[in-house]
Amino acid sequence: MSTFAGTVNHYRRYRPGIPAEVAEILAGATPERQARRLLDVGTGTGLVVEALLTQFDYIIAIDTDADMLAAAEAAIRPQVPAGTRMVLQSCAAEDFTPPSGWQADLVTICRAFHWLDQAGVLHRLDNQVAPDGAVAIFGDSSFWAAGSPWKSAVRSVIQDFLGEERRAGGGVFRHHDRPYSEIMHESTFNDVEELRVPVHRTWSTESILGYLYSTSFAAPQLFGDRLKEFETAIQRTLARFSDNDIFEEDNEFLIRIGRRSRS
Repeated sequence: MSTFAGTVNHYRRYRPGIPAEVAEILAGATPERQARRLLDVGTGTGLVVEALLTQFDYIIAIDTDADMLAAAEAAIRPQVPAGTRMVLQSCAAEDFTPPSGWQADLVTICRAFHWLDQAGVLHRLDNQVAPDGAVAIFGDSSFWAAGSPWKSAVRSVIQDFLGEERRAGGGVFRHHDRPYSEIMHESTFNDVEELRVPVHRTWSTESILGYLYSTSFAAPQLFGDRLKEFETAIQRTLARFSDNDIFEEDNEFLIRIGRRSRS
């Protein structure tokens, strides 16, 4: 069973998309040329593809979750510009083989690198990326990372119901213990540029719960018959921090763009 089983509808509706400034940085990471190619790894419901749809001519997006891919297909296919080819493929990054002769100008891995065999995937990408292409690993912080009083309180409620350790579907999440840039420096894509894009968001109780239900650490099925009890606890907790159901969040996207060293 997928780590994100049961989350797809919430994921598509409540996960924040890719900001325009982030999309602009990604689109500018590779040279302008005819028929630019994008490989999106761990595409989920296609938020990265949606943000870059007009910037690439041939897009391959892969994920292991069939429900996520179906949601991406339904949401994005009607938006695909004439002349653009989009292929959604059920495949793990560790097993992906591109079409014969196909190389990506840009590989994007958003909010997903921690799920991968990181060194192994970067090694495989060496043959899948054009000589002047780039690999972009990026993401923002989840609610689990807290960073504000109301998010800390939300995390405490989750821990009260599911235990102190962060869940990952049916298991426990084990975070990477090395900076992504360090891992990239050990790969072919060892010329690494880091950029940060601040993001300000406004949430409501509904969207906070929807976001939580899109995650592997607070997926609805994890609560079993206590789901309504959990919702009530979240509502009561959030009410302590706002009398108008508005919750401000300051976050940021950390973008790491790796290219092959020219030296």
